[in-house]
Amino acid sequence: MRLRFLPVFAAWFAALLVLGCNGSQGPVARGAAPATPTTVGPVPGGVSEPEVHLNPYGNDPVAIQDGRRLFDWYNCSGCHGGHAGGGMGPSLRDKVWLYGSRDDQIFDSIAEGRSHGMPSWGKKIPDSQIWQLVAYIKSMRTLQEADPPIEPANEQTPNPEHNDRIMVGTQPGH
Repeated sequence: MRLRFLPVFAAWFAALLVLGCNGSQGPVARGAAPATPTTVGPVPGGVSEPEVHLNPYGNDPVAIQDGRRLFDWYNCSGCHGGHAGGGMGPSLRDKVWLYGSRDDQIFDSIAEGRSHGMPSWGKKIPDSQIWQLVAYIKSMRTLQEADPPIEPANEQTPNPEHNDRIMVGTQPGH
């Protein structure tokens, strides 16, 4: 009884096979746009340099002083310490920076925030104030720094080259 349906089934399967394979290679769905390749990740070759934005306040002493005021006003010192020496947040006085030490990179860190605790300030404060904060941060460890930390005499470390004390952050005449 099973053999009786075998020729019918074979004929039906052959007809579907012939009708289904008409040799066209069109898209699967009619009216659908053909798939276009999408680049994911870095593309080899043709690398262009990122656009670097310069701080409009640069070494402006008034902007540096305003940046120091904003540093306390926005409670940056709550995480980074009173003179940005570190605390719950990283030190901003170091020479090594995780996300870059260029003005535009520091601006991005403040504006966009960073993982593990740095909030995004870009929508909360104006760009001009972020640039003033950048000017203050970049002035650290320089003679232009507004209100530099004063190192007590008993904590000053000797300079191994000259066998005298390093006067980091002390005011002239003190």
